[in-house]
Amino acid sequence: MKSVEDVGRQLGSDLQVVAAEPAEMAAIERVHDARYVESVRALCSSGGGHIDPDTYVRADSWEAALRSAGAGLQAVELLRAAQAGVGFVATRPPGHHALASRGMGFCLFNNVAVAARSLADAGERVVIVDWDVHHGNGTQDIFWDDPRVLYISTHQWPLYPGTGRVEEVGGPSAWGLTVNVPLPVGSTGDAVRAALSEVAAPVVESFAPTWVLVSAGYDAHRDDPLAELSLSAGDFGLLARDVAAWAPADGRMVLFLEGGYDLDALHGSVAATLGELGGLGSASAGGEAPTAGVGLEVVERVRQRRAQSLDGAK
Repeated sequence: MKSVEDVGRQLGSDLQVVAAEPAEMAAIERVHDARYVESVRALCSSGGGHIDPDTYVRADSWEAALRSAGAGLQAVELLRAAQAGVGFVATRPPGHHALASRGMGFCLFNNVAVAARSLADAGERVVIVDWDVHHGNGTQDIFWDDPRVLYISTHQWPLYPGTGRVEEVGGPSAWGLTVNVPLPVGSTGDAVRAALSEVAAPVVESFAPTWVLVSAGYDAHRDDPLAELSLSAGDFGLLARDVAAWAPADGRMVLFLEGGYDLDALHGSVAATLGELGGLGSASAGGEAPTAGVGLEVVERVRQRRAQSLDGAK
């Protein structure tokens, strides 16, 4: 696999690295309960500890969480000013499991939700595409009944956190604006791409987003130790290319790093993503060809079950 450094050299001055600035409290509290935000600050201030069995903070986690949330807002503003380019928020902690009033699954603040809420409050229509191997329960819950935000998730099923069923399609004011495609163990990249083109794309077309945000988790890679999907770095490059086509104009897409726990796989997958979005093509995958063969038959069943769920409540 090619490295991020290799891709960076090929992109040259087209790749700009910007240090993340911390988010203002007002931006975070558009999404998160003020009492929860204060509890995270206090826990970090006291030296750290567990939020839940999976989620631990240290004294410096507060600053890291503020910068992770702020980086997305900063990327949006930079793209607005330039009216060109794509943003990639390469920060941790990740965010898509964080609920409005509770952190979980390694996540403290929901970074993509902070950016999406800011955009929606400014009159934008936002689609969030979540290709992390785990379902983004926090993001879904935050925007469950918000007609300004379309949430789409492909994820392994069953798997933590146990949400993301096909039948979960949104609240009364946002009916149909949650799209879940649970996939079986071993599913390959062609199944994820088919899920987006066959199940999600018609909803995106009808919704007509003005911004595209991506919860770009890379733990669906076949080498990741925390899950059992079978994507390659090349698959993530193609997913990025497919999703970029949903942006209404250049400068209207930001990706947020979520999961990814094999460092070599993560490195190669991010390189493939940046290479594809930077116009370098599939060669940026560095020899990790796209995968095929498992999970495609599930996509049509998901499409049918979703249609039945939507029709059943009419």
